[in-house]
Amino acid sequence: MLDDVYNNKIIELAANISHIGRLKNPSRSVTKVSRLCGSKVTVDIVLSDNIVTEFAHEVKACALGQASSSIMASNIIGSTVDELLLIGEQMNKMLKEHGPAPEGKWSDLGYLEPVRDYKSRHSSTLLTFEAVNEAIQDN
Repeated sequence: MLDDVYNNKIIELAANISHIGRLKNPSRSVTKVSRLCGSKVTVDIVLSDNIVTEFAHEVKACALGQASSSIMASNIIGSTVDELLLIGEQMNKMLKEHGPAPEGKWSDLGYLEPVRDYKSRHSSTLLTFEAVNEAIQDN
């Protein structure tokens, strides 16, 4: 049921997004828009020695897109490029291939596991990961 997807933790995460706004001098900015639902995420990143040192984002998405962006914002600073690429891959596998939820500091992404049963919701949930991965790979 959709009630499992839009659980209290998802609503709480969506309501508490940190690092909202834009950076003055990002290394890279990327905007991604879901063609399916119109959700939009813009990320600004500063990298130093393959580690994210600064991050900001603008999020115009449903509660699922907001929740995944909230988790990203809580964990991205101090993360390495390799770690972020792996987390993006794990999220895709979790939703599309019934893979396990990420662990460690990224374990809150497990709250998004019920989304796997709703393909139409994958796009907004994965948008922040797509934007971050593009930004870190193009740097």
